[in-house]
Amino acid sequence: MTNLEPRVGSSDLHPSGPLPASAAKKSNSIARRAAIAGGVGTLIEYYDFAVYGFLAVTIAPLFFPSDNSGVSILSTLAVFGVAYVARPLGGIFFGRLGDRRGRRHALVITVVSMGVACGILGLLPTHSTVGVLAPILLVLVRLAQGFSAGGEVGGAATYIAESAPPKRRGFFGSFTPVGSTLGFAVAAAVVGVVALATTDEQMESWGWRIPFLLALPLAYVCLRVRMKLEDTPEFEEMAEKQQVTKSPLLDTVTKNPWSVLRVIGVAIAMNGSGYIGLTYFSVYLIKDLGFSKDAVYWTSAIAIALACATFPLSGMLTDRFGRKPVLVGGYLGYVVIALPAFMIMGATESILVIGIVYFLYMVLNGVVQVPAFPLFTELFPRTVRYTGVSLGFNIGTIAAGGTAPYVAAQLVESTGNAMSPAYWVMGVCAIGLLTVATIRETSRKELPA
Repeated sequence: MTNLEPRVGSSDLHPSGPLPASAAKKSNSIARRAAIAGGVGTLIEYYDFAVYGFLAVTIAPLFFPSDNSGVSILSTLAVFGVAYVARPLGGIFFGRLGDRRGRRHALVITVVSMGVACGILGLLPTHSTVGVLAPILLVLVRLAQGFSAGGEVGGAATYIAESAPPKRRGFFGSFTPVGSTLGFAVAAAVVGVVALATTDEQMESWGWRIPFLLALPLAYVCLRVRMKLEDTPEFEEMAEKQQVTKSPLLDTVTKNPWSVLRVIGVAIAMNGSGYIGLTYFSVYLIKDLGFSKDAVYWTSAIAIALACATFPLSGMLTDRFGRKPVLVGGYLGYVVIALPAFMIMGATESILVIGIVYFLYMVLNGVVQVPAFPLFTELFPRTVRYTGVSLGFNIGTIAAGGTAPYVAAQLVESTGNAMSPAYWVMGVCAIGLLTVATIRETSRKELPA
């Protein structure tokens, strides 16, 4: 791995020439702190968001009781997708805040609001207590979570990219997808521990609330970390030169519309493929294939966590060879393995085989995620970078991320073919390939001013 890592120091780009060794060391130190703070915060944000997906099978009859379990599951997954409707609004709000008041300021607020919303979800009454009000409250809280999440990834990606040396932007940028994806692994592990420590009756009665309530102390920890950060040098220079735009959204859509569309296309491919593994696999394995909840939760947690360990390698590859070749390789990899993955899962009774397939699927998720985040930031000038990345990413996530588990379940329900979600994966990756073909290579360059 080490021979793939880009060298820093004398070869780093710098306006006045090569960076001195001491300056390069300081630059890497700043980037490291930014990457850790961004990654940890994103992990906690996505833990909050992902717990719902892993508990979908448990909470479905609590909020959407029905004689047909498939209807309950589809309703619950639909609410999972509803949260994504609010993400562009959150991206616009926090993007404006981040582009006008500072990246750090926005990132502090996102993690607090997400933690509070997740904690409230853990306190909601169920349908047996308040009737139809229960699913209404569930939708409202999920909308609040989506609003908060809409400002997180774009902000974290922007903060890290603006703090990293040009030739290591991919490596340090990998901490954003590590955080977001590991959040799903932590969510699966926590749900697994609670399921292991409770009976089925206890889990359905009160155990499901515990993972949501844990979001409150986790958000406090992240808040402490982010409060210690300074803003990025890019934003401070922009503020000092009075280059802060009055209307980041207007400038984004009028001056950078093609960049927004490109981010949307890449985000559709990344989220449409990734969320099948992150959310739908657990529903498919438990509901359709009959694996035990405990086994699925732990297999998910271990497979996702192990896959995350490979993400920095993808970051080093994208720094060495560029964003486009790595993205194309990831999309083609998904096209090749999507159908075999579902076929193997449907044919085996071994949870170990399931875990191996799950791991390989999520490794590819890193290959398509890791180059995307630095690429997003490299498409926009600093005056609208937070807004541009958040807007495009969240629209793409609505189109194919939040909808992915619902579409997959609906495809199986309507066609009777358990393999049909594989064709969805192939379709979104085709969109990714077409989008990447329109983008010039952006790696190893200074961020646009």
